[in-house]
Amino acid sequence: MAVESDVVSYASASGGKTAADVADQIESIQLSLIFLPLATPVSDAKVLTGRQKPLTEIAFIFAEIRTRDGHEGIGFGYSKRAGGPGIYAHAKELAPNLLGEDPNDIAKLFTKLLWAGASVGRSGMTTQAISPFDIALWDLKAKRAGLPLAKLLGAQRDSVQCYNTSGGFLHTPLDQVLKNVAISRSSGIGGIKLKVGQPDIAADLKRLSAVRRELGDDFPLMVDANQQWDRATAMRVGRRMEEFNLIWIEEPLDAYDFEGHKALADALDTPIATGEMLTSFGEHAQLIMGGASDFIQPDAPRVGGITPFLQIMALADFKGRKLAPHFAMEIHLHLAAAFPQEPWLEHFEWLGPLFNEQLELREGRMWVSDRPGLGFSLSEQALAWKVDSCHFGK
Repeated sequence: MAVESDVVSYASASGGKTAADVADQIESIQLSLIFLPLATPVSDAKVLTGRQKPLTEIAFIFAEIRTRDGHEGIGFGYSKRAGGPGIYAHAKELAPNLLGEDPNDIAKLFTKLLWAGASVGRSGMTTQAISPFDIALWDLKAKRAGLPLAKLLGAQRDSVQCYNTSGGFLHTPLDQVLKNVAISRSSGIGGIKLKVGQPDIAADLKRLSAVRRELGDDFPLMVDANQQWDRATAMRVGRRMEEFNLIWIEEPLDAYDFEGHKALADALDTPIATGEMLTSFGEHAQLIMGGASDFIQPDAPRVGGITPFLQIMALADFKGRKLAPHFAMEIHLHLAAAFPQEPWLEHFEWLGPLFNEQLELREGRMWVSDRPGLGFSLSEQALAWKVDSCHFGK
């Protein structure tokens, strides 16, 4: 007896188109190198210990991507003190690899760019040169969807608790630090971070004591040693700082001393935070899997963009780590808003002149705007600070 087949031939069904048939294409890329001058040279512990010079400017590498169908996205990378022209040079090498590609295929394109520069490594300057493109592609995708990037990613919250760093640098006299603390609180900041790591530990403790008195016992307070202590010093100072009820002690040791950071995290009640200097998912995976910190502090422009940052976030959440991204709040607000656990966002007003739009700060939190994508565009002032640019494609 003949049996009718239930098999449907999908290959011949209605002549429908595939995703590849209707894909958009990257048509042009504009790269720009911009130097943002700082009004006052900035010093942290790396300067006082003679390892670096004061910070006077920041190099930004902007990528503006446009597609055949008229969609646009903007992203940036940056470098402090040195390396900006090098990142820009490598970005120029990478840019042609994106022309003609579907801008939706962000993970594929990240991998393509990573391997294009793999002969000089898959971290450091190589990944930092990918960041402007990867971030621009995510901005483009969210704009095309008509959503803020946080909403495209699946936001957990519409605002993120926000702390200020720029008022507590070591070049600032203590009386001015205390004035800055008062100004920050009145402006709506939800936490204060103080730089430490001076050669004289007593001087650090004096500044910390004064700031804690100014803030009161319960206002969120963090400290940042910028990698300037050895293991014994970090343990000794960390124990003395327990009384100050700190949210975290940041970068007490060299950024790659995962073993030392783990020992501190295990021994101290005060949480340990680190990760801002790491430049790939692989490095952050070592930090997270090794239990070397309580807070991770990835930086999207440093790790290669939003694509690897999302991988870092997923692993951190799985391992129960908290999140406090470094710098670039214009990008990290959206990513922090999508993290399952309540994160912290670092506030820096330095980047304000670069953009036409500003973020809203109130009640200790930074709020996601209703603007699609990342929600910023380059200002006339930023264009005036441009020192070089190049164009690829049409």
